[in-house]
Amino acid sequence: MAGLKAVLFDNDGTLVDSRELLLASFHYAGPAVLGRQLSDEEYLQKVGQPLAVQVKDYTDDPVLQERFCEAYRVHNKTVHDKMIKTFPGTVEALAELASAGLKLGVVTSKRHAVAWRGLEVVGAASYLDCCVGWDDIERPKPDPQPVVRGCELLGFDPSECLYVGDAPFDLQSGNAAGASTAAVTWGMFNEPALTAERPSFVSHTWDELIASTLALL
Repeated sequence: MAGLKAVLFDNDGTLVDSRELLLASFHYAGPAVLGRQLSDEEYLQKVGQPLAVQVKDYTDDPVLQERFCEAYRVHNKTVHDKMIKTFPGTVEALAELASAGLKLGVVTSKRHAVAWRGLEVVGAASYLDCCVGWDDIERPKPDPQPVVRGCELLGFDPSECLYVGDAPFDLQSGNAAGASTAAVTWGMFNEPALTAERPSFVSHTWDELIASTLALL
């Protein structure tokens, strides 16, 4: 494509390095609510979807699902600002893309307020023109609705936008929305899992992502 106008980003694993924060909250909620601890792989296999969706893999009991989510969120709030961090070069990359005239936004499966707080803490929020959380839409990723909503908020058709993510669910959502998609490999999923979703391109570093993105202008 040519004529790129905007770039939307996933949050966790793409803009912010929240792996240890997520695992700390999972490790707290598992024993506290389920009475057992799951492996890191089990906890992270559906990162990129809302917590309420992920927890269905841990228990079939709706009451325990609700309690797990509440325990997770309470612990996450307690340690969030201390543990949230960004990947090296993230803020600088956002600044460079914004200076090229691109509108930027975030589309995440986190709650809007929690995602925005993390972006403020790491210094990325000032470069972003919109934020779409799971509580802003009816159908979360991999449905196209979140990406479509982000494009609408920025004022562009999905065909004029690029969606960047580190999870298969991100790429599925962006592709279904009609946007170009970029897979980044510094997040929580391996490259074969990402390339299987046929992204427009794959980036291993922020420099690669910037170069490939600016080539679409």
